[in-house]
Amino acid sequence: MAPPLLVGGGALLIILALAVFGRLPLIETGIATIAIAAVTAIAARSTPGEVEDEESHDLSLELDAAVERFADILTEPCLIINERAVLTYRNAAAVRQFPRARLGDPLAFTLRDPDLVAAIDAAVETGSAQSTELHISVPNDTWYRASVVPYRPSEGERFFIVITLYDFTEQKRTDRMRTDFIANASHELRTPLTSLMGFIDTLQGPAAKDEAARGRFLGIMRSQSERMSGLIDDLLSLSRIELRQHVKPTTEVNLNLLLREVSESLEPQLKAENLELELKLPEQTVSVIGDRQELFEVVENLAENAIKYGGGGGKVEIALVAGGSRSGTHHAITVTDFGAGIAEEHVPRLTERFYRVDAESSRKKKGTGLGLAIVKHIVARHHGHLSIRSKLGEGTRVEILLPR
Repeated sequence: MAPPLLVGGGALLIILALAVFGRLPLIETGIATIAIAAVTAIAARSTPGEVEDEESHDLSLELDAAVERFADILTEPCLIINERAVLTYRNAAAVRQFPRARLGDPLAFTLRDPDLVAAIDAAVETGSAQSTELHISVPNDTWYRASVVPYRPSEGERFFIVITLYDFTEQKRTDRMRTDFIANASHELRTPLTSLMGFIDTLQGPAAKDEAARGRFLGIMRSQSERMSGLIDDLLSLSRIELRQHVKPTTEVNLNLLLREVSESLEPQLKAENLELELKLPEQTVSVIGDRQELFEVVENLAENAIKYGGGGGKVEIALVAGGSRSGTHHAITVTDFGAGIAEEHVPRLTERFYRVDAESSRKKKGTGLGLAIVKHIVARHHGHLSIRSKLGEGTRVEILLPR
């Protein structure tokens, strides 16, 4: 008869091998817990008195080492504690994530989250697996989904608790961004809509026969309608770009010609703001693989921002430099204004959706707060780089690097 270790550990080892080599899906709810449970079982049973002969004992030790190696391959931190909540095992991922966690120390020295403690208590009391969310702020802000599984090698033996941590920080961040986005979009749409409804009520009531008021109110209503229309257009544009984020562009785009067309489209705005546009292009033709309409939107958006918010310097500059990156592997497009500039603390957040340095000024200039978010996503789709430099009193320079 095969020893219990061979039956249990061997079967688990086969499952692990299939998972690691792609024959079974390595899903968070199963394999990692099985791996550590196997290590626990082997550690608990691998004593000379519990095996039938020397050959079986040697096999037990081999399985012990092999399964532990598989556990160390897993990317999720796995920890095992005993009935006194003392750490008895941690895999390589746990060592990397919690370098100060030492075997023999109470788990509380490493993880002190009350929800995790409650999950451990529930697992001990019920004998069934529990799960909870775990937030760790040091050294980095990280969210984990913790799986807490009680494990007893055999009846009458001491039990262990297997804790496996699955990092879902990015999902949490995405969910938060989605919630903020919906709230901000609702607010941005509700404001002009409320204004429109107010003017409609006024025109239907007190100002029904006031021609002067009607003309003035209709002008404001038109402006608010245009604001809503622009916001909806930007929302749809952002949604379209995000859907195509991983679709690689395939068209060759002549950047010299593109920048000339952008500069021509800006003439009415430049004239209205009494600004000059300085266009700097290289003699040779510079081309990239990309989406022409999206790249046009990027440069136009940046130039319009320079005109709206940096016009105090008297001019706006658009430049194209072939191989303009330090490594020479990317072409550089820069849009520079010489206006008031932006305070340093605002610069890192400029590409956030609906972020405005001066909300009131932005709304007066018909800004939606989505322009730079759109630029960021388009540049990312083209595998490029976006950088913004600004200094109060000197102006702002935005650089786009696109692969050659």
